[in-house]
Amino acid sequence: MNHLSQSASPYLLQHAHNPVDWYPWGEEALTKAKSEDKPIFLSIGYAACHWCHILAHESFEDPETAAFMNEHFINIKVDREERPDLDGIYMQVVVAMTGSGGWPMSIFLAPDLKPFFAGTYFPPVRRYNMPAFKDVLSGIANAWENERSEIEKVGEQIIGHLQHQNRSEKSEPLASEHFDAIVKSMAESYDWGYGGWGSAPKFPQAMTLEFLLNHAVSTNQTEHHKLIAHCLHSMARGGMYDVVGGGFSRYSTDNFWRVPHFEKMLYDNALLVRAYLHAWQVTKEPIFKRIVEETLDFIMREMTHEQGGFYSSLDADSEGVEGKFYVWSLAEIRKTLKDDSDFFEAAYGITAGGNWDGKTVLQRTLDDSSLAARYGLNPEAVPVKLAESHSRLLAVRALRIRPATDDKILAAWNGLMLAAFAEAARVLSLESGSLLPNVEQQAVRLQRAATRNAEFLLSALRPNRKLCRAWRDGTTTEAVFLEDYAALILGLLELYQTDFNNKWFKSAVELADEMIEKFRDPDGGFFDTPHDGETLLIRPKGIIDNATPSGNALACEALLKLAAYTDNGNYRDLAEQALALIGDSALRHPLGFARWLSAAENAQGNTKQVAVLGEAGEEMFERMLKVIRAEYRPGVVAAASPHPPQKDAPALLHERGLIDGKATAYVCEGFVCKQPTTDTEILAKQMLV
Repeated sequence: MNHLSQSASPYLLQHAHNPVDWYPWGEEALTKAKSEDKPIFLSIGYAACHWCHILAHESFEDPETAAFMNEHFINIKVDREERPDLDGIYMQVVVAMTGSGGWPMSIFLAPDLKPFFAGTYFPPVRRYNMPAFKDVLSGIANAWENERSEIEKVGEQIIGHLQHQNRSEKSEPLASEHFDAIVKSMAESYDWGYGGWGSAPKFPQAMTLEFLLNHAVSTNQTEHHKLIAHCLHSMARGGMYDVVGGGFSRYSTDNFWRVPHFEKMLYDNALLVRAYLHAWQVTKEPIFKRIVEETLDFIMREMTHEQGGFYSSLDADSEGVEGKFYVWSLAEIRKTLKDDSDFFEAAYGITAGGNWDGKTVLQRTLDDSSLAARYGLNPEAVPVKLAESHSRLLAVRALRIRPATDDKILAAWNGLMLAAFAEAARVLSLESGSLLPNVEQQAVRLQRAATRNAEFLLSALRPNRKLCRAWRDGTTTEAVFLEDYAALILGLLELYQTDFNNKWFKSAVELADEMIEKFRDPDGGFFDTPHDGETLLIRPKGIIDNATPSGNALACEALLKLAAYTDNGNYRDLAEQALALIGDSALRHPLGFARWLSAAENAQGNTKQVAVLGEAGEEMFERMLKVIRAEYRPGVVAAASPHPPQKDAPALLHERGLIDGKATAYVCEGFVCKQPTTDTEILAKQMLV
């Protein structure tokens, strides 16, 4: 057993019994590298990473390879999800040196942490036009002994590149015509054949879809709805989306969204839930609502700790085979569904030969109307009949050996999912009934899950009132990052708008002030690491949205909302300073700045402040809240309270009274307030203007 056995990270624990003498990142390993004058082999990955497992089985579990590594290197394992700062820095190195990046990440460092060679996966023997891992190790060890000056030269060049990349260049703020041009560019590059952007591997672009929805609603450009719906339908047909159990996989290995990389990440599902929820609010297409309900039901069923935290991911593999848990044979389907199998086979185009390695990844081939016509059914009966089959298949699948769960709980990813649960709870509370079978009071269940999650995050991940990045089995990590603060603030603000409990708002303000103190860059925007954090090669300041929104984009969004709630001009100033970092880059590479773009467009004066005072449960008060929640309103911040509001309620509610003792709504926009009203019809008109 090596030095990883005491780690809280499931990924590091997966390697605790390797013959490689792994160390976690820390003072012990770094000091040992200096004292023994050995290069560091830094291996970065995560628990659900399929090729990380392959590299481990082929090389890290091989005694001969491990012996060479132990003799010539100090070997350090890092969970990228626990240390996004290290992951971000060294990913820049891999991309700079190889032209592309990914996981597993393999970097060789001098003891002073300067990188001099980098790659990703290496096979055990020369194949795939790649060198064998043993040959790489041998070559590096030889260079360390005999070409040290060249190694030092490469390290200095890489450091110079990192420092240049980390500089923030200010630009002119985006104007309304820029957003129209960006949307036009996104539409022109869209794949109308199969949906999405780019070619395989094809990733779900939830943040891009959210920006397009935001823009379409804010500007009343309904022509964009077709593209949005096309993309969401393409992903919802199955393959990428788990039609049996709910939830989305990481990405599609083909252009058709058919065969996914089967790992399920918490952040993907958090982002996609909100895209589908907002699309349902705009289009009222029932399938979008069903995707929201099924996905959140999956999270509650399979990715929630008993204390309320949400787990990080489910592995792609089970029994050592990727996707085995999720695929089907024709015989299994017929045995499970019996008389209903013919209908199900037609819906999914199932054949004896399957559509992937002799098995079937479920993906719809006939739509509801075609199925209804073939089987003489009312089209509305089709999703009900299919849901019954899905439920029976889910019960059978539950008996299989499950993929491993990465059960660590991350503040940032939980903040994203908290926002999804909280918003879904209030939106779905307007609807009677659920599209899921045997589920009553779905909105109540979602709100309860959101509340438990928020309480858990503010206690377990904030011991001694100090926010931490990760929690597992009662143990927290010391590190914390910008995205942890910003995502949690946004999640708490969504929950506040769902139940209007002041403690969520108060916690959001406290966290925002801490975030500013710990992460603010005087030159604008925020660093990813706190001012009192570990000293690294550089202090990273990421602004590009990747698989998750950048911490800076989230912080900007959070501060804009808090400015609207509190009338604190400093929040607005800091948000505008952050927005000044992205104008030129967003115009050149809009898909990399989609979360920013939504915040930037709303910052142009589209934010609408709404305050409602009255008694909770009173008919008119509740009717006013329904008016506010009836539509997708991306630029609205809402506050509500009994009269008079408590001291810790948002400033938006203060110094406002009831008209004739009745529930009263106040709507302000662009520094101008409309006439307060007790009439829901007038309120509805004010919300539209």
